[in-house]
Amino acid sequence: MSEIPAKATGSEDSSGGARREAVDGLVSGDASSADAMWQSSPPGSLYDYVKVASFSIGPDGLVDQWSLRAEQIFGIPAGRALGMDPIEAFVDPDRRERGQRKMAEILDGREWTGVVPFRLPAGAADDRRDREGFAEVYVMPTRTEEGEKAAVCIVVDVRTLRTIETDLAASQAIFGQSPFGFLLIDPDLRVRRANQRFASIFGGTPDDHRGMGVHDYLPRGEAERVAATLRRVLETGDSITDMHVTGFVPGADERRHWSVNLYRVHSGSGRPIGVAWLGTDITARREAAREAAAARRNLALLNEAGARIGNSLDLETTARELLDVVVPGFCDLATVDLYQGLLAGDETPPGLADGSAEVRRVAFASAVSDAPFSGTGEPVKLGAVHHYPFNSPCADALRTGRPQKVQGEDGGLVQSTLAVPMVAHDTVVGLAQFARTKGSEPFGDRDHELAVELAARAAVCIDNARLYRREHERALILQRSLLPPGDPEASGLDIACRYLPGNVATGRAGEVGGDWFDVIELPGHRTALVVGDVMGRGLRAAVAMGELRTAVRTLAQLDLEPAEVLSQLDEIARGLGAPGGVQQATRAARRPREADLSEVYLATCVYAVYDSVTRRCTFANAGHLPPVLVEPGEPALMLDVPPGMPLGVGGEPFEEVEVELPEGALLALYTDGLVESRDHPLDEGLQAFVNALRDPSAPLEDVCDHVLNTLDTHHGEDDIALLMARVQGLPAESVGDWALPREPRSVGRAREYARAQLLDWDLEPLVDTTELLVSELVTNALRYGEGEIRLRLLLDRTLVCEVWDSGLVQPRRRRARDTDEGGRGLQLVGLLSAAWGSRRTPRGKTVWFELPLPGADTTLTDPAEALLSLF
Repeated sequence: MSEIPAKATGSEDSSGGARREAVDGLVSGDASSADAMWQSSPPGSLYDYVKVASFSIGPDGLVDQWSLRAEQIFGIPAGRALGMDPIEAFVDPDRRERGQRKMAEILDGREWTGVVPFRLPAGAADDRRDREGFAEVYVMPTRTEEGEKAAVCIVVDVRTLRTIETDLAASQAIFGQSPFGFLLIDPDLRVRRANQRFASIFGGTPDDHRGMGVHDYLPRGEAERVAATLRRVLETGDSITDMHVTGFVPGADERRHWSVNLYRVHSGSGRPIGVAWLGTDITARREAAREAAAARRNLALLNEAGARIGNSLDLETTARELLDVVVPGFCDLATVDLYQGLLAGDETPPGLADGSAEVRRVAFASAVSDAPFSGTGEPVKLGAVHHYPFNSPCADALRTGRPQKVQGEDGGLVQSTLAVPMVAHDTVVGLAQFARTKGSEPFGDRDHELAVELAARAAVCIDNARLYRREHERALILQRSLLPPGDPEASGLDIACRYLPGNVATGRAGEVGGDWFDVIELPGHRTALVVGDVMGRGLRAAVAMGELRTAVRTLAQLDLEPAEVLSQLDEIARGLGAPGGVQQATRAARRPREADLSEVYLATCVYAVYDSVTRRCTFANAGHLPPVLVEPGEPALMLDVPPGMPLGVGGEPFEEVEVELPEGALLALYTDGLVESRDHPLDEGLQAFVNALRDPSAPLEDVCDHVLNTLDTHHGEDDIALLMARVQGLPAESVGDWALPREPRSVGRAREYARAQLLDWDLEPLVDTTELLVSELVTNALRYGEGEIRLRLLLDRTLVCEVWDSGLVQPRRRRARDTDEGGRGLQLVGLLSAAWGSRRTPRGKTVWFELPLPGADTTLTDPAEALLSLF
C-alpha cells in the first residue's frame, strides 16, 4: 500500500493543491523555476468542483484507508470505516451478493468502473423520499509490499456529476445560442472564448477570436476607454450595464453602436477568473432615438417660434425674434435680409420678387463668433443694404421661392448653409440664412423642412408687421393732417401745444389713437379751445376723430354755445359707427335708451370759448378730464366743470361753467394719455400733472417740455395731447364800445364814433370803409332789429366791428334785382370786409365784420368801386 501513503488522513487535499499549482504553472508557461510545479495554488481546481473522495481495500477485502471527503460523502467517520467490509457497510442487503462478486473480481486484479448504490447519510437526502445515493467508483488494483492483492477506490457522487453536466449544458446553450455577442475575457483582457453571434459580426469562427484584445476591434480612443472599464470591473466586481461602445465592423464603413453589459466571472470557489461581455447592436435603436429626439427638438422649436415670433409689430424686431429661436438650438449662425423696398414702405407686388433686388441685413445672430456672415461672397454688416449676384444661390432662392443649400468653402468656419426665402401669401419678403459650422452635424432633410416652416412663420409675422406699419403710417398721416399746423395763434392767448402718438410716447410701436386738439378763432376776438379723445385705436378711430374735429369746427363757426356744440356732437358721434350715418344718429337721438352703443364711437371732449375782451371762458365737458388752471401766485387747481356723459351715449344735457381768467393765468387742456397708466391710479397721475405746473410764468414751450419730462413715467401706451394757453386779455385801449338809442340819428353817431376811434388808433386807411359798413349795420339794426343798439370796435391782429341789438331775426344776404332800391347792404359788407357774420347772444344777436389791418401784404378795396359793382 505504499503507492497511496497517508490516504487515511485525507492528505489528498494538500496534494491536490500541489497538483493544481503544477497544472497552473504548466498552463501559464511559467518555467522560471523547477519548484514551480510544487507551489500552492488558490482554490478552484477540478477537484473542488467534482469533490473526489478515496479509500483503499486490503487483501482481506476490508477498508484499510478512509479519506476525509469519503466521510463527507458516505457519512461514516474514518475510525468506524477502517476494517469494515465496504459491501456490508454501504450496500443494501438485497444487493450485497452482486457486490461481493464484483469485489472478488476486483481483488483478483481487475480494474473496474461503475455506479454503486449506497445509503445516504442522515440529512443528505433533504426532502427526497429515496434515501439511496449513487457513487461512481473507479477501482484500481494494486499490491502491498508483501505482494498481496489490494485496491485503491476513487469515488465521485453521481449527483455532483449530474449537476456539473447540467450546468455545462445550460452554459453552452446560453453561450452558444445567445442572440447577443458574448465574450469571456480573461484577467489579461484577452478573449478566452467568443460565441457564434460575435463571430458572425466580426468574421471568422469563434476560435479565431481567442487571444484577441479590445484594441483589435475598436478605435484607439474607444479601446482605451473600454479597457479601463474592464480593469475596473475586474478590480471592484461592480457590474456595468448599458455601456455604449462605438466602432466599425470589418468590411463596412458605417459606424456601429453597441450596448454592452459587463460583470465579473468567478470560479466555484469564488476566485475571479475574468469578465463576461454581453453586447447587442443598438445602431438602429440609436438612430430611431436620434430621429425621435430630432422630432421632439423640431416640435419644441416650432412651439417656441409660435410663442416668441410675432409678439411685436415691428419688422426688425420680428426678424430678431426668429434668430433668437434658431440660434443655437437649430444652427450656429443665422441672418435675415428683407427687401429694401419693403422697409421703405413701398408696396410689394404679388408673386415672387426678383432675387437681385436690394436687401437690407436687419438681423444677425451667432453662437460661435461676432463676425459678420453672408453665406456667399463678402461679409455683410448689420444694417447694410446690399444685393446678391443674380446667379448666386441666395438670389435663386429669392427668385424661385425655394430653399437652396450652400456648401461652405474649404478652410472657412461655415460647413453648410440653408438659404430659405421668407414667403408670405405668395410674396417673398426676404431671405433667412441658417448656417452650421464645422464640427456640427450637417443639415438633413428634416432640417430643410423645419427651416422652411420657421421662415414661413416669421414671414407671415413680418408681412403682418408690414401691413400694420402701412396702416399705422396712413392713420398717423391722417391724424397729423387733422391737427392744427404748428403753434396756432389766438386773440388774447399765448398758445403752446404738444401731440405724441402712442408709439412715440412709449418707445414702442402701437396703433394711432383718436386724440385731437384744436384752436378755433371765433368772431369778436374770441377763441374756442378743444381737446378730445375717441375711445379705441387704429385707422377707424383716427377717421372718427377727423369727423368729430370737422364737426366741431363747423359747429363753432355757427357760434353756438359750448353746451349746444357738445349736444350736436353727441348726435353726430352716435352715427359714426353705424351704417345709417346721420340718419342713424338722428334716430338714436330720438330713442336714446334704445340706442346700441356697440354701433357708435364713444368719445370724450372738453369745449371752451374764451373772450379776450372780458377774459371770461365758458366750459362744457363731455366725459373728459377737468381743465387745470394756474393763476399768478397761486397753486394749480383742477376746475370744477361737470364732466357729463361721453359723446355717443346721448340722452343727457351738458352743463356750462363760466370762469373769469385773470391776466397771466395759465389754462391747460389734455387727454388721459398724459396722466393715466396701468402702473398707478388716475388720481396719482392727475396730482403729478398739477404738481408739474408750479412755474406758470416760464415760457409756454418750456412749460410743455417740463410737463412731458416730469410725467414720463406716469403715462401709459395711449396718445398724448396737451394744449396750454396763457391769458393775455385785450387791453382796454383796444376796445371801443358805445350804446346807441333806437333812432335814425344813431347812424350818423355810429359813423362819428368809428371815425374818431380809428383815427385814435392811427388807422386812417380804414376810416372810409369802416364808416360805410358801420352805417349799413346800424341801419339794418334800426330797420329789422329791436331794442337798444350797441356798437363795439375791437383792435387786435385785425379790426372787428360788432353791432348788437335785441332782435332774434338773423340777417340774410340776398341778391338784389337791378330795379330794387335796397337789399344791397349785406352784399356791400361781403365785398368790403375780410369776413362777416352774425351770431345769437343771450339777449339778441350780433352782426359783425372784420377788416385786415393796413400793411405791405394787405390790399384794401375802394368803397366807391364796391358800390359801383353792385349796380
